[in-house]
This record gives sequence, structure tokens and C-alpha cells, in this order.
Amino acid sequence: MADINLNDIQKHSEVIASCGTHIGTVDHLEGSDKIKLTKQDSGDGMHHYIPTSWVEEIRGNQIILNKNSEEVTSQWEVV
Repeated sequence: MADINLNDIQKHSEVIASCGTHIGTVDHLEGSDKIKLTKQDSGDGMHHYIPTSWVEEIRGNQIILNKNSEEVTSQWEVV
């Protein structure tokens, strides 16, 4: 795996699970270790946080995770 440059994570990037499922949209980076997702795109009206350690790859405006959608939704932090 190549090193991920967290500076490449842009607001409004699409977050995609390893299985190809759309997980959400980036709101912003929270500190150096969490990505905050927009609540408008969450399905439950809540903000969700995912750790940057889940980022497998950054492809332009897409953040590809190293977890499938089931793992992500069962392990993300809900605020």
C-alpha cells in the first residue's frame, strides 16, 4: 500500500467502502486521525466519524476504504 497523504482528502469527496458501496461524503478532517462525514448524506441525519487508518487509497475526489460497508457502519463513531 502506498503512503496516504491526508492533505489529499478534500471536502465533499465521496467515501467508498472496499466493496464499492457509497458510505458518505467528507465534511472535513477532524484532527489528524478522523474524517467527519456530512450529516446530509448519512441517512440518519447524524455526523459519523471514521478513522483515517481506514483509508486505503485516494483517487481524485474519491476516498476508498479498506473496510466493507458492513464493517464501516458497525464501527464508525456516531455523533
